[in-house]
Amino acid sequence: MANVNWKAALKPLLEKYRGRKHPLDYANNYQLIVVVVLSARDSDKHINKISPDFFAKFPAMAALSKAGFDDILPLLPGVPSAKIKTGSLMEIARTVKTDAAIPLTMEGLVALKGIGRKSANVIMSQAGVPAEGVIVDLHTLRVAPRIGLAQGKAPDKIEKQLMETVPAKDWHALGMSLSYLGREICRPTKPHCPECPMKDVCEYTKTLAAS
Repeated sequence: MANVNWKAALKPLLEKYRGRKHPLDYANNYQLIVVVVLSARDSDKHINKISPDFFAKFPAMAALSKAGFDDILPLLPGVPSAKIKTGSLMEIARTVKTDAAIPLTMEGLVALKGIGRKSANVIMSQAGVPAEGVIVDLHTLRVAPRIGLAQGKAPDKIEKQLMETVPAKDWHALGMSLSYLGREICRPTKPHCPECPMKDVCEYTKTLAAS
């Protein structure tokens, strides 16, 4: 890591993906916070499929705050840990109460049930507020060490390394860029290395060339 000028090396990656929206569908911050909570250990595609019915019944935080367990759970077919997520959404809605009161800081978001740093970073990045961290999802957790951009397997340690690598103004862009790189090019098996904007500095690519 120390031999690479990562600030310069990451420019092609950031240019490729900067401004790319998260794959989850949402129309406002209320919908954003709901789909992010629901998407844990589920696919974005599945959440995008079921969320329209959810929002038709609960169009805003105020409506959700009055919902009971049996009102919400049937709207989450096939969602992993649906009962736990239902409880989280109920507590979030009853805590926040209105869309206008949705917190958009790391401290405020992680204080809500069911929202950790990764989810908070996603919400903040899509809400367009200043970054307080870097999104480290399953894709980034795999891709960053493979490239040589970070070391280890712990999300919090990888996030800290990424935050030290680029200026804070690029934290949102870096998180989304690494996530999309993992989704589209740096796949778990058979990564498309010739297409990768990081191929000239990537540790994995170097091992392939040496073998």
